[in-house]
Amino acid sequence: MPGRKVRHRLSGAPGFDGPTSCGPGCPLSRRQFLNRAARSGVKAASLPLALELLLSGKPASAAGAAPFEREVYYYRKLPDRKIQCFVCPFNCVLKPGETCFCRSRINVDGTLYSRGWGKPCIVSIDPIEKLPFGNCLPGEKVVSLAVGGCNLRCLYCQNWEQSQEIPDKVRPVHDLDPGAAVASTRKKKIRTIAFTYTEPIAFYEYMIDIAAEAGAHGIRTVAGTALFANRRPVRDACRHIDAFAVTLKGFDQAFYRKVCGADLKPVLAALEEIRSEGRWLELTSLIVPTFNDDMKKIRDMARWIRRNLGADVPWHFSRFVPRYKLANLPRTPIQTLEDARKTALDQGIDYVYTSNIAPHEGNNTYCPRCGRTLIERVGFKIIKNFLEKGRCPCGRKIAGIFEHEHRGGE
Repeated sequence: MPGRKVRHRLSGAPGFDGPTSCGPGCPLSRRQFLNRAARSGVKAASLPLALELLLSGKPASAAGAAPFEREVYYYRKLPDRKIQCFVCPFNCVLKPGETCFCRSRINVDGTLYSRGWGKPCIVSIDPIEKLPFGNCLPGEKVVSLAVGGCNLRCLYCQNWEQSQEIPDKVRPVHDLDPGAAVASTRKKKIRTIAFTYTEPIAFYEYMIDIAAEAGAHGIRTVAGTALFANRRPVRDACRHIDAFAVTLKGFDQAFYRKVCGADLKPVLAALEEIRSEGRWLELTSLIVPTFNDDMKKIRDMARWIRRNLGADVPWHFSRFVPRYKLANLPRTPIQTLEDARKTALDQGIDYVYTSNIAPHEGNNTYCPRCGRTLIERVGFKIIKNFLEKGRCPCGRKIAGIFEHEHRGGE
């Protein structure tokens, strides 16, 4: 639901008709809510292996039993206790008791709250390549967190049981505040937290609060996202998130509307925002037979990427697996993925990968100068790594993040 243009300013500043929550730069917001949300950790019985590492987590209470704790950053208060949310381009206008299109934010008597803050439904330990990343901390293990809800309606969603459900009603769901998540990650000596599986824009506040806490302790954070978001939240997220794996699902408005229930232009604008902020960026395109496998469109997309984002932005072509509302389609032919990869390389993209097929030469990282195999993989597993401090033996510097630098804190 489009709303009128608004300037995002600090709460109570001129230009707003009423109190409005500011972004992560607000001097009191994060501290206020982290202090309110601090809880002692209780070890849960019979947790799966992935959850056992997060000893501070505990099973959440019954859905709706606990009060919503986290006010949303970007929204405007309207008359009659209505609000308008500005996290994503839908700019939802809600009456009291109503929930945003993403299912993740609720109007409680004129204040907009997150329904999923501190309530992850997926916690796992994964290789960073799974997001996917090819040129970001290769071989790194990450703690992956996901919360229910999504502001897209993709017909082929691989995690629809979580993404298409209200966050506090997904089962299982566990209480895990940002401090506990970071403390447990450090205890296991894992140096990166990933927000993935569902849509981090839908649990933006939880993501940012964890990322801010993680950064204070030298822990990196990365996000796998479809990036259907307004530019201001994306720009503010770049202050805390080290790298983004963005799914660019297609390259025409009709496809985005029909298959994803969203719009293309805001995604392209948000991608440019990430690039302008200097954050590491990689792209993924899931190739769905008969929907977005037109090589002309892929060539046009490659040209846009090179012109607007740069030739050094890695691009992953992922194989479609029949799922959800497109279960009647076949898997993407391997030849289609190979054609897409060749098309992107021919248009000057330096690093082009294929995902969901292994073993395959498209799993590897190659030097754009000499063509040497620098990182040999089978799927997400690294077999050999010939990089030397981020450089090919020929001397060419390879774009990416290849050393886990300490980021302040302890």
